[in-house]
Amino acid sequence: MRIRRLKNEDADEVGRIYTAITRKPVSVDFKRVVADHAEREDSACFVAEIAGKVVGFMITYILTAGFGMAQSAWIATMGVSPDQMGQGIGAALAQETFDFYRGRGIENVYTSVRWDSTDMLSFFKTLGFDRSNFINLRKVLE
Repeated sequence: MRIRRLKNEDADEVGRIYTAITRKPVSVDFKRVVADHAEREDSACFVAEIAGKVVGFMITYILTAGFGMAQSAWIATMGVSPDQMGQGIGAALAQETFDFYRGRGIENVYTSVRWDSTDMLSFFKTLGFDRSNFINLRKVLE
């Protein structure tokens, strides 16, 4: 397995993995967002490859001055091809991300997980994540 930086041309493969996980097609906007993140030098966005094929991804970003916090990193989305899950791909992507941000002096990495997504909660727990002092809030715009 090889971990490397996300590239613009990975958008289709990332979309394929995301669709396989969610069982919903991705929009053109999703692929555009992936490509936009690929161009950002300050964020840790990586893919995992096996035999030249993208089998996982992690897209993150830096938040500066967010609600009175010091600079922090946020995992926006991640995924591993369902047929490749359980092989340490997600953990390898996370470790690469942690190393990237640690090297830039960022001490806190956050993410949001659905409360009923027990597999993702378990995954992030194994990486050392725990509840933070944030509560996700939502407003539906009509």
